Amino acid sequence: MTNFLPISKDDMKERGWEQLDFVLVSGDAYVDHPSFGAAAIGRVLENRGYKVGIIAQPAWQNVGDFKTLGKPKLGFLVTAGNIDSMVNHYTAAKKKRKDDLYSPGGKGGYRPDRASLVYSHRIKEAYSDVPIILGGLEASLRRFAHYDYWTNKVRRSILLDAKADLIVYGMGERQIIEIAEALESGLPVKEITFIKGTVYKTKDKERPYKPLFLPSYDEVLESRKKYAESFLLQYKNMDAVVGKPLVETYRTHFVVQNPPQEPMTQSELDSVYSLPYARTYHPIYEEKGGIPAIKEVKFSLISSRGCFGSCSFCALNFHQGRVVQARSHRSIISEAEKFVWEPDFKGYIHDVGGPTANFRHRACKKQEEHGVCLDRQCLFPNPCKQLKIDHQDYLKLLRKLRELPNVKKVFVRSGLRYDYLIHDKNDQFFRELCEHHISGQLKVAPEHISSEVLKKMGKPEKEVYERFVKKYYKINKELGLKQFLVPYLMSSHPGSTLKEAVELAEYLRDLGYMPEQVQDFYPTPGTLSTCMYYTELDPRTMEKVYVPKSAREKAMQRALIQYRNPKNYHLVYEALVKADRLDLIGFSKKCLIRPRQEANSYNRKKKAKERNAVTKRTGR
Repeated sequence: MTNFLPISKDDMKERGWEQLDFVLVSGDAYVDHPSFGAAAIGRVLENRGYKVGIIAQPAWQNVGDFKTLGKPKLGFLVTAGNIDSMVNHYTAAKKKRKDDLYSPGGKGGYRPDRASLVYSHRIKEAYSDVPIILGGLEASLRRFAHYDYWTNKVRRSILLDAKADLIVYGMGERQIIEIAEALESGLPVKEITFIKGTVYKTKDKERPYKPLFLPSYDEVLESRKKYAESFLLQYKNMDAVVGKPLVETYRTHFVVQNPPQEPMTQSELDSVYSLPYARTYHPIYEEKGGIPAIKEVKFSLISSRGCFGSCSFCALNFHQGRVVQARSHRSIISEAEKFVWEPDFKGYIHDVGGPTANFRHRACKKQEEHGVCLDRQCLFPNPCKQLKIDHQDYLKLLRKLRELPNVKKVFVRSGLRYDYLIHDKNDQFFRELCEHHISGQLKVAPEHISSEVLKKMGKPEKEVYERFVKKYYKINKELGLKQFLVPYLMSSHPGSTLKEAVELAEYLRDLGYMPEQVQDFYPTPGTLSTCMYYTELDPRTMEKVYVPKSAREKAMQRALIQYRNPKNYHLVYEALVKADRLDLIGFSKKCLIRPRQEANSYNRKKKAKERNAVTKRTGR
């Protein structure tokens, strides 16, 4: 018997099982590692004595694969996988991706678009009377009416479109046990309406207790202002202490979101990561090259959950929440000790982090009793006076990991909030970060430098980033190290006109830096920025927001960030003309590009030189 969960009838027989309690259907290949949601939920249920099997990446064209493990006694659990299936399949420019790191050999095509919805439909065809519980990022962020970037429409709650019974939103370990116990007790799934962190549908308007009614689906369909109002109500009710039940009205049903689950205690979180994971992909994938996604997480450690950073373009507020939950040092070190002696461990722990690596505790003491603040953020526009800025616990953890036998280096590769770091009056962590935990370069995310764009992003002013840069290089110089910073930048975010895009290009010119990679803003469900993108309103103020939407303008904004690339010349030229910045076309040091005639002459000479080189080399 392997230590993987059953994936076939033979596996079930080997365990002496005739019928499973739950069948977990996932859009990812089966990787039994705590970084994969399906594995974590499966192991949590197994730990409570439930019989769980996994159907990974079933062929969705018919019901055959969905019957592989038979009819479960209690229900089907459905997830699209660790990544939204539409994001997995399409770039921000809506171009089809060929690769899928969560599939055999890293190849695409193993899951459908909108996997949660498609899988649910096939399960209904196979077993119409078995409860279906949706979970994972894809379903979690589509629990109410939501803007769908790929069709440019507002879609209904996925609960209705999938014809499922419940949605588990958030991380889900507590909810799934409560659901399992309710189903096992004989309670019909339609009566499971009381579990925090879940969404259900009902025809009874009186079923939820003292709810807030969101604008109806018909209203948000007709009015972008109503959509923005609905989003803000949802945004403000994502805390376990202050959150209220929310109801969205449809013509035949009410979709009800119960308040979020309370954050997990440290011991609960530790227990999730102590379960007997195989910590690798199932052997069935070996012949096809394995599952590439395991490479980054196999020798990495998840330190925490939750994030109080509240970047507008991030969906963490709607999924993990703003309250940070941290594992104990003992739990993390115990996990590290399991892999440091593995044959393929080369001495490098790739990461110790989470959504934000340097968040290891709640933002402030008030959160425990009063919850998160509804009308202010912890770091934006400036750090709250109540914010606890302290890296000592994280530093102690990293020191302990550095001391483990067979460990050469412990890296920090998760996102670091540089504004949180720069506001720490104690430089001890910053110095040891530079000395021990960077592999030549540190990646940080200023995202932009324009005040107008940064306000919409919920990111600090560029002066904060510049302070961080100055201090980073100062510390490295004192340590005798030559390490670099790689800033992540985003183009075409709501609020960015060509003026702001040119401003960013000028900043990069003065810096003498051209990024190799640029992230176009991607309007995915569950983010404040996506709400701004669709409604062209900031839901916090209801002020109008400029949104670059045409493919041409987005291409121009992206090109401006990489203005030195000859392939981008014509786009940059067009952008500068449209922005009335002809002063940046010329021969001075301040100019971004040469005049078109000169550029064409330069390109002709360059091509002629390349042809001559080829002729000289090949004789042709």
